[in-house]
Amino acid sequence: MTQAKLISQAPVLLTKDILAGVEYWEQKIGFTARLWGDPPNHAILRRDGCFLMLSQAPEGHEVVPNWKVNGIWNAYFWVDDAKAIYEELTTSGAIIDYKLHEKPYDVLEFGIQDLDGHDIAFGQDLSA
Repeated sequence: MTQAKLISQAPVLLTKDILAGVEYWEQKIGFTARLWGDPPNHAILRRDGCFLMLSQAPEGHEVVPNWKVNGIWNAYFWVDDAKAIYEELTTSGAIIDYKLHEKPYDVLEFGIQDLDGHDIAFGQDLSA
């Protein structure tokens, strides 16, 4: 019997403003989006083979990024050229959370934040 395979993933982030969030992810981070709902309340964003979803938080709900709870990212994307993506996102005006640098775990990494304060990291494996 052949075992089923996982083929992709999509972190889901709550957002206070779905339209502003989608615009940021498209214009600053280079993703394309499809929106659902009337008015829109959910989006699936895609760049290359990677996905991320945004979901409209209920009115009055406080969106709390992971770093405020336990100091960790909300999403992590592996990339083939961290320097090139860092330069692209810096130029496009993405909110840089921490600058490109080599981590002790052999990853060239940097982080950004979205409009809701979620930390998103991009890392290139240097051990390969």
